[in-house]
Amino acid sequence: MESVLAEHLPPAHIAPQRLHEAMRYAVLGGGKRVRPLLAFAAGEVTGAHIEQVQHAAAAVELIHAYSLVHDDMPAMDNDALRRGKPTVHVEFDEATALLVGDALQSLAFDILAAQPLANDAASQLKMVRLLAQAAGSRGMAGGQAIDLASVGKPLDLTELEYMHIHKTGALIRASVLLGAQCGKLADSTAAALDHYAKCIGLAFQVVDDVLDAEASTATLGKTAGKDAAHNKPTYVSLLGVARARELAQELRADAHTALIGLGAPAERLRQLANFVVERAF
Repeated sequence: MESVLAEHLPPAHIAPQRLHEAMRYAVLGGGKRVRPLLAFAAGEVTGAHIEQVQHAAAAVELIHAYSLVHDDMPAMDNDALRRGKPTVHVEFDEATALLVGDALQSLAFDILAAQPLANDAASQLKMVRLLAQAAGSRGMAGGQAIDLASVGKPLDLTELEYMHIHKTGALIRASVLLGAQCGKLADSTAAALDHYAKCIGLAFQVVDDVLDAEASTATLGKTAGKDAAHNKPTYVSLLGVARARELAQELRADAHTALIGLGAPAERLRQLANFVVERAF
């Protein structure tokens, strides 16, 4: 995945050099690549060719990377550390960081439009729209807006889940469905993968909240404890650590149940569900 991303990103020596250098800094050399892994695993279920899935996976990861660059900026979370190194606006400057996010988002859709991902144009256009909706006001950006508006306010569990289904879950769902759509995707398989992805998206956020509360900055590669410091509503603040851990386990079990009918080709999806939850414990 690192090689694929490095190929898609503009070389640092091409003008505008500083912007291209900052784009590569934001994307390469760090991160768990969970979203690309999910795309590849879903592609195994539908018999997709790796050469096609890798481009869809790169597009999703670029959207994720852009969201991190913008989230870290002073107008949002104002964080100085990401993936164990200075955030983009710290290493470069705020204006460059803003442009990095804009450029990475544009590049993601350039890849989806330019690469042969599906067997027909209509299917590929559907994939472009899926990522657009996952990244926009009805997905990740909308979830972030709700998050910012919720600082210092008590949310119940339904409201918290609604926020994270959009902020975190939408892009994880898109990762799974885009990878699957690179192959032959039956309606029943799509429904199973959709349910799996929604469970994993929420589990991912629950675990992130636990890690933010319990892990060290060195372990996380980003500033620990910032949710509590900013008085943000989280699964830990609402449920406590013990119940949040239980919820993550329940969501993992639900994700595994969704995959029962998909057999051996879904094994990597099962493994990734385990990884998402067990990385905290």
